Amino acid sequence: MEFLTDEKLVIVGAGGMIGSNMVQTAMLLGLTPNICLYDIYEPGVHGVAEEMYHCAFPGANITWTVDPAEAFTGAKYIISSGGAPRKDGMTREDLLKGNCQIAADFGENIKKYCPDVKHVVVIFNPADVTALTALIHSGLKPNQLTSLAALDSTRLQEALAAEFGVQQDKVTGANTYGGHGEQMAVFASQVKIDGKPLSEMGLSAERLAEIRKITTQGGSNIIKLRGRSSFQSPAYQAVKMIEGAMGGAPFTLPAGCYVNNEQFKNVMMAMPTTIDDTGVHFVNPQGTEEEMAGLQASYEHLCKMREEIIGLGIIPPVAEWVKDNPNL
Repeated sequence: MEFLTDEKLVIVGAGGMIGSNMVQTAMLLGLTPNICLYDIYEPGVHGVAEEMYHCAFPGANITWTVDPAEAFTGAKYIISSGGAPRKDGMTREDLLKGNCQIAADFGENIKKYCPDVKHVVVIFNPADVTALTALIHSGLKPNQLTSLAALDSTRLQEALAAEFGVQQDKVTGANTYGGHGEQMAVFASQVKIDGKPLSEMGLSAERLAEIRKITTQGGSNIIKLRGRSSFQSPAYQAVKMIEGAMGGAPFTLPAGCYVNNEQFKNVMMAMPTTIDDTGVHFVNPQGTEEEMAGLQASYEHLCKMREEIIGLGIIPPVAEWVKDNPNL
């Protein structure tokens, strides 16, 4: 079996449903034979490793550990799903304090054991602020760490495909930006349905508003349908993100990245991005006045969450970030 690289990939939270799916997906896509499964839950992570051994992937060098030093030392790529999952009735924001503390510890482990890591993907919620917390504590450059946001865009794409009865990949330009949560900004003005602009498809403003709501409630709907939060889709998209960072096909769905420009200051937020072997790169979104207002509102919500974790002492005030991370 040919692999994209032989460098070490660490899956944090590998004992969980997202983590175990990431391990299998990374092997099926041939990213690297060297995958370390890390979790604090010994029976779970041990069980996932045993299942991977039973898959008998050719050339695989899969290891597992509950020791962060063993897991992170030598890591070149990391994906972390190592937070508490969202349950029915919870918002991503309900997870804020506990998961941001986990993110702070995660960042410190990167700084201590693998400061030369190439790329890190954070996918546990609320992903915008857990990723920001990890970035501050890790000391990494902003282009080396991203968060999962693509599911919001693929949910918009799915809703539009269902509306017009077309195959999902026939819907292009369906993207959401800003926060990964129900405050996301849904951009539909550049959507095309099988090459035809959405504006020419006869979709009423009322129905588009309903589709926007379907998109923002996509994660909650999975919980209602399956009795648990999404695990297959975040696992797949996260592995595709790290594939781009490893030098595979560039990842071009929106990703959460560190933004500090004239309009948006000191936040992690979904933007039009590309992840390749040089890291993540973004440009500013283009949209209607209404869409840009929605993005501004989403940004302001992210700022409020950032101030909340500053208030909890999990990250320092913005002016002091440079003490923890000279790259910011």
